Amino acid sequence: MSNQTFLPGSTVDTVRDSEGNVHRPPADWALLPPGDAALTRRVKAAGDHWIVQERKGRRTFSKGIWASADTIGRIRGELDVERSTESYAKRKAADKQRRDKTQAAYVDEFYDSVLNFLDFHPRYADTAARMARAITTHATPVGSGTVARTKRISVDQRAEAAVIAWMRHQTTAYDSMVIPRVKGKRREVRRMLAARSKQLLIRYRRGESIDKDCPLQIASASSNPAEG
Repeated sequence: MSNQTFLPGSTVDTVRDSEGNVHRPPADWALLPPGDAALTRRVKAAGDHWIVQERKGRRTFSKGIWASADTIGRIRGELDVERSTESYAKRKAADKQRRDKTQAAYVDEFYDSVLNFLDFHPRYADTAARMARAITTHATPVGSGTVARTKRISVDQRAEAAVIAWMRHQTTAYDSMVIPRVKGKRREVRRMLAARSKQLLIRYRRGESIDKDCPLQIASASSNPAEG
């Protein structure tokens, strides 16, 4: 028995390989759902297992792992004992405090980066603050899967991309557009809307007069700088 990666099958007790062939795990195996990273990691290290993953767009989602039911039960029991100790509780609390501190610092850094990218004229400082807070609140939560959580580009680049994405959804008709299922068409539409958004941002940076019915004004007015 080897360690392999499969796609979900048509039923809960089957998987598919890359060629579409259906496989059934051994009778004494069980499916360990995703969610407990420590348990999953130890079960993988303990011996034979099958990883089940599903790709949606650019992201890959874990659907769990198949492994010996006895192995899963034994390791789960060992973890339960470890997790019941006072030292484990203290370590978890310290880890959470450290993560919360790191997240809070990143939220502040991202907010500042968004403000720097917006660079609005002083007459639109309030608009910039509301907009930056709304974008930051949406983009920075851990696990959100937004561009703000990627490590492949700099924070300044993440901020710019988040602003354009927020404007695409909040100030254009993108979400209600019927876009032909033609390769590259959605990307083309996004580029067009991004160009329009950047032109609008230029007007705010210059301090030009903006109509009250401007989509950006309406969207930002519905956001509270104190949120998040």
